[in-house]
Amino acid sequence: MVTPMKPDGSLDLEGAAALAAHLVDNGHDGLVVNGTTGESPTTTDSEKVDLVRVVVEAVGHRARIIAGAGSNNTAHTVECARAAAKAGAHGLLIVTPYYNKPPQEGLLAHFTTVADATDLPVIVYDIPGRTGTPIHTETLLRMALHPRIVAVKDAKGDLFAASEVMSQTDLLWYSGDDALNLAHLTQGAVGIVSVVGHLAGKQYAEMIAAVGQGNLARAIEIHRQLIPVVNAVMHITQGPIMVKAALHDRGIISSDTLRLPLISATNDQLARVREGIEQSGLN
Repeated sequence: MVTPMKPDGSLDLEGAAALAAHLVDNGHDGLVVNGTTGESPTTTDSEKVDLVRVVVEAVGHRARIIAGAGSNNTAHTVECARAAAKAGAHGLLIVTPYYNKPPQEGLLAHFTTVADATDLPVIVYDIPGRTGTPIHTETLLRMALHPRIVAVKDAKGDLFAASEVMSQTDLLWYSGDDALNLAHLTQGAVGIVSVVGHLAGKQYAEMIAAVGQGNLARAIEIHRQLIPVVNAVMHITQGPIMVKAALHDRGIISSDTLRLPLISATNDQLARVREGIEQSGLN
């Protein structure tokens, strides 16, 4: 979920509650708060707690609220995980430590230390394009032995490696790359953690259901329908920029403000996301 902000860059907590309700009303059975799409690199620890609390109060009785709590500092991640748990989160999304590029043994120690810090289930977020470090298959197999490491958000782009881990563990698999949602679902993923879902929540919910029912033809139809909006949101500039522009344009959030170094969409970018939305039949 994006983090709504006022024109001066401060948090719009009322807007966050309203956006959460809108998303749950439109196909989402869970929300990730304080992920990268929520501009977690530029929100403070106290702001993150406020966002979790507000979203849990707004829709926590209708959806699972997952708090992004990862950083490249294990001790800080533990603090954030405990704060999210205290604020009412139902689970944690923990990204691979970034920039310091730890070895695989360090990754294993990081994730298990965080999982030991609370009673919440943990989704491991594997996105080497942002972090610089992939989580190897053997490391994931070892992580799966921890009782609270229960799922993976996969944005690594290695479908065969994902299939191998799923075949050997009970880890729940979530596509973390909208371009590969259908591919992940057809080989055993249980769901998606989506940016484009801000605009196509009902369609993605139907795609997930169609795959589960064995109706691959319908799932492919939805996948192809959404290609224009996926291209518009994910392949022009950063996803949060395009999604905030679209949500603001549609009157769902009151401002398209982002915190530097992210900036609002240009008029050309807004026109292109409008076109993608129209071509995907989402108007």
